[in-house]
Amino acid sequence: MSHFDIVCRKCGTVLKETYCAFCEHCSDALLISRYKEKMFSEGEGKGIWRFNWLPVHGRKQFAPGPVVYKSEGLARRLGLDDLYISFSGYWPERGADIRTCTFKEFEAAVVMENSRENHIEGLVVPSAGNTARAFAYLSARTGYPVIIVVPRMCLWEMWYLKSTVHVPTLVIRDGDYSDAIDLARRVATEAGMPFEGGVKNIAKRDGLGIVLLEAVSRMGRLPGHYFQAVGSGTGAIAVWEMAERFIEDGRFGTSLPKLHLAQNAPFSPMVNAWLKGRRELSPEDLRPELIRRISTRILSNRYPAYSVMGGVYDALKAAGGAMYAISNKEVEAASKVFEEDEGIDIVPAAAVAVAALSNAVAGGNIRPKDNVLLNITGGGEKRLGEGEELPVRGTHISKNISNGELEELLCSTLKKS
Repeated sequence: MSHFDIVCRKCGTVLKETYCAFCEHCSDALLISRYKEKMFSEGEGKGIWRFNWLPVHGRKQFAPGPVVYKSEGLARRLGLDDLYISFSGYWPERGADIRTCTFKEFEAAVVMENSRENHIEGLVVPSAGNTARAFAYLSARTGYPVIIVVPRMCLWEMWYLKSTVHVPTLVIRDGDYSDAIDLARRVATEAGMPFEGGVKNIAKRDGLGIVLLEAVSRMGRLPGHYFQAVGSGTGAIAVWEMAERFIEDGRFGTSLPKLHLAQNAPFSPMVNAWLKGRRELSPEDLRPELIRRISTRILSNRYPAYSVMGGVYDALKAAGGAMYAISNKEVEAASKVFEEDEGIDIVPAAAVAVAALSNAVAGGNIRPKDNVLLNITGGGEKRLGEGEELPVRGTHISKNISNGELEELLCSTLKKS
């Protein structure tokens, strides 16, 4: 018997034998996992599988989680007494050993194990860079097959580890991340492998929620404020859902962490909608040309989970949230500040969150004694070293490739892999 149910957030229907789907009654609401153990617990050992609130069964191969620590350097600069940092990346001096240098490795591990248990024999994964790296790495380690679809415009900040270069990767030469999502759906149909599911996949959200599980384990309580950069918003939704479970537990706090979410301006559709009090995103804010003007292409999702019931808008409403638009100059400055103060390099998307925290302090939204959790979603690429990294070797195609050409290409690609 499973230790969790999959439930529609809107109507409460419990779904049986479902994978990455909407409720049959409520196509406008996300499903959530409801765990039968209402109290948070940890098993023996280290790594992500020690937590009870994950949609997998039994003990798995070791998979490292984030490192959560109390900041000194950045906290001193910002005048904060209780700043905690969740670091997902490669930083051996801190005990961080995420070789893909991204928190998407937690997502990939849980999604792939959940898929195995649902007898899914492989996945098609669209990505703007970091998700691809995580799935490719774990595919190479575990033998679980994936096909990656990425836009060429993101390749300048994307790399694979040496062991993953032979994972089938399709590179769209004339599109963005959202085009990669569209093509991935077509690839899934042609290849007979399910689309990974995006935000609809409960395993994806609970995997990203490991950030909060580790933080509460370290801190002994829910944070008062939570900062993260968002593209699709899936990680923020995951933190909200995990926080609801902790409140139901009752031992770690009675208030949801206030969500402070940031995007890289001028591509900041969720920020703009939130500041205007709107649930719906404006098409004007989703124009592809805006994406070419930002330095963090991994935050360039034109299909974010904002308006859907149980999405970012509802999470912000429930938690009393705030959103921030961060310029490229602020991203660059924040990256330098963090490396100087904390002693480790971070990816540009994580610098968006650092800049948002700095702005929140300057604007009086965060006070000196507030308890804050800052999610550094990726870092340590410099520490890992160039010898570990290789540029992506993929097959370059058009987003408008015909079904016949796609079928022929996939037959050739899958044979090689």
